[in-house]
Amino acid sequence: MSAAISFPVARYRFEFQVRQSIRLPDYAGSMLRGAFGHALRQLACMTRQKECAGCPLLATCPYPAIFAPPPPATHSLQNFTQIPAPHVIEPPAWGSRMLATGETLAFHHVLIGRALQELPLIILAWRRALARGLGAADGTADLRRVVHCSDSGEHEIHRPEVGSIAPHVQTITLRADPKQLVMSSTTLCFSTPLRLQHNGHALPPGKLQARTLLLAIIRRANLLAEFHGDGPLLEDFAALSAACADIRDEKRLTWLDWTRYSSRQKQKMSLGGVVGTWRLEGPLAPFQPFLELGAWLHVGKETAFGLGRYTQTRGTPQDIPEDQAKSCERPRQVSEKEARIS
Repeated sequence: MSAAISFPVARYRFEFQVRQSIRLPDYAGSMLRGAFGHALRQLACMTRQKECAGCPLLATCPYPAIFAPPPPATHSLQNFTQIPAPHVIEPPAWGSRMLATGETLAFHHVLIGRALQELPLIILAWRRALARGLGAADGTADLRRVVHCSDSGEHEIHRPEVGSIAPHVQTITLRADPKQLVMSSTTLCFSTPLRLQHNGHALPPGKLQARTLLLAIIRRANLLAEFHGDGPLLEDFAALSAACADIRDEKRLTWLDWTRYSSRQKQKMSLGGVVGTWRLEGPLAPFQPFLELGAWLHVGKETAFGLGRYTQTRGTPQDIPEDQAKSCERPRQVSEKEARIS
């Protein structure tokens, strides 16, 4: 990666006013993703085929491009069975609760690369999803506003009664920090389960290594840039892979089991992962832009509905603000009933 690069990504907060009470499970990410995907497909699909595979409009339809992008037929490095979707849903904070009529439901949606061009369609899909009904009780809500959230502040960009979307910046600039050229430290606070896998199984805290984490963050950013942006951020991982050997780490991670029911696969799915703090120390300069980017993109499996979310703080875990530290504590165990989605 060069000293400075612009990456196409933006975070939006959607604020809805509840019309009919909504019951949120402990973790609402998969529930929101399912509702969004269903509404998006209804809006975008022209052929009404049951499956996207084989559809003559597959290459131009915004639904698969956003929600389930098809892998390339060929690739210079490997054969892909799937590629990352260019969006991340960040649900409300962990904890089951009932939102009564008149209360606010707020969550974030991160859009990446070409998905940013579909913001008007995505806003309409969220409006339809929440009007149709959310969760087992089919609670409904009306969109009040969309807010663009960036490092420079928050700005309202859309209200349904206005209709238009205000211009705003849809890129972030990543720079290598000269102060990090020798030794430095950073602490990552994981607030949703991190699932780094080996042979199809998520790794527990004792088997996680700094190298595994760093390369996963770099690989995800690179693939998103390649398939949904202007091209890969770097071509050769060898130097960064070798540099991982000089990074030391201190983990304060615990395992969190979480089970959800997949309506598509008609079965329960165990999606446990680790939450807590992970401190990295050493010559972090080559990794810093990717660590910054990972806080937007998340890392690991199931990022589309918000897993693998972290915030980054320079210093030790003790330096993390109290409110941020609480978000990294192990959440209450999720019951199967709460985790089930319609």
